[in-house]
Amino acid sequence: MSEEILINVTPHETRVAVVENGVLQDVHIERTRKRGLVGNIIKGRVHRVLPGMQSAFVDIGLERSGFLHVSDLMNTGAGLEPEAVAGALPSASIDTLLSEGQELLVQVVKDPIGAKGARLTTRISIPSRYLVFIPNHNMVGVSQRIEDDLERERLRRILTHYQTEEQAVAVSAGGGAVLHTITPELSKGGFIIRTAAEGVEEEELYRDTDFLLKLWGSVSIRAKNTYAPALIHEDLPLVIRILRDVTHAQVEKIRIDSKETYIRVLEFSKHFIPDFLGRIEYYSGERPIMDLYAIEDELRKSLDRKVQLKSGGHLVIDQTEAMTTIDVNTGAFVGHRNLEETIYKTNLEAAHAIAKQLRLRNLGGIIIIDFIDMREPEHARQVLRTLEKRVEKDHSKVSISEFTSLGLVQLTRKRTRESMEQILCEPCPSCNGRGTMKTPETVCYEIFREILREVRQFDGNKLLVIAAQPIVDMLVDEESASVAELEEFIGRPITFQVEPLYIREQYDIVLL
Repeated sequence: MSEEILINVTPHETRVAVVENGVLQDVHIERTRKRGLVGNIIKGRVHRVLPGMQSAFVDIGLERSGFLHVSDLMNTGAGLEPEAVAGALPSASIDTLLSEGQELLVQVVKDPIGAKGARLTTRISIPSRYLVFIPNHNMVGVSQRIEDDLERERLRRILTHYQTEEQAVAVSAGGGAVLHTITPELSKGGFIIRTAAEGVEEEELYRDTDFLLKLWGSVSIRAKNTYAPALIHEDLPLVIRILRDVTHAQVEKIRIDSKETYIRVLEFSKHFIPDFLGRIEYYSGERPIMDLYAIEDELRKSLDRKVQLKSGGHLVIDQTEAMTTIDVNTGAFVGHRNLEETIYKTNLEAAHAIAKQLRLRNLGGIIIIDFIDMREPEHARQVLRTLEKRVEKDHSKVSISEFTSLGLVQLTRKRTRESMEQILCEPCPSCNGRGTMKTPETVCYEIFREILREVRQFDGNKLLVIAAQPIVDMLVDEESASVAELEEFIGRPITFQVEPLYIREQYDIVLL
């Protein structure tokens, strides 16, 4: 198995595609105007305490207050005294632990989605390449994906030894010993050893611990000297997060189509993952990077309600606020032997496709799968085992139930960020919210990419973009600076014309 990561960077948007054996597996999108909040540490102020819900709303400086449940209120780093929390939870009511107007340190664990505010926790965690630091919790955990017992024990021993050092840790660097003094205040904390730490030398782990403690020290100082609500620490941008969280030994190549981002990634890799320096490439090809492996086509398909299976069957995916439902249909697949065999093979293929669609669309929360009814219990077990096997590679936690009495499979997938549909689309004003369509912003960016594709293939002195009124309005107003940059880049003027009969997603580009 070989993996490749493709990174497409523009001033307004960054897109990352994870490709496995030439097939798109995962997509991450981050827009400059709407960066995610997950991982950010914020000093907030309690806005309202709700004993009946055992929760509180916390002002974190956004339009909507964040939501904090009592179960996420067990961290002395939140500004609560250890004695006030230990033993009090979970039996204590939240109004005995928090009061309106109180300031506390929180971290975003789920982005605002729809009408819901951000989900918060006071269980602060700060990740690095190999470790996650948990302030005020004296423990060492090891990722369950590290299966070798001897390796798990080796890693645990290294971190436990680091924790018990009273004054300093000697870190080998460049042939010399550098002494890093750890104050007792900062050394109060635990670590979770990440999957990427498997096989890593002791010195590398010590560098990570030293980095995390220093970072937590700066966060603590800023939190003490800042009035709420205020952002205390912002998580890394998407490209660097991908290098930190997704890269592993099977990743053979990382291609980046932005020279500036390429240089930045090289610098990050040089300090934190030097083994990957030889795998990072600047992509300067004629074809847009996202046209490789037909990724643009796959992204367009990921917004479709129907997903075709190779056998002729298909999936129907409906995403609602409460849950996502996936219906499996045989479609044109009739099989060669009997109906049971046809159903079994369709369900097996659907299990593979569903696992991929969960990652590609970033579906989260409750997901109900309606497989085609199978008479043979062994067939049902094999379909379920196949689904379980395919989701093992998912970076988000997935829990799968057995078939219910109605023949349904329920699974939950941890949701921290908006789904692909929520990022790229919005409720359709023409159908009063029954469906979705691409935002004007998304269509504008598609037009920019199409213009680049056209000028690389055909000659012309200037370009005419024919589109719906909302698209032209955005191009000549909010995106005028981007249009000017594009004109300078391609060396041709671009003009616009409104076509009243076009819906929002329709446009034409004419070379004149």
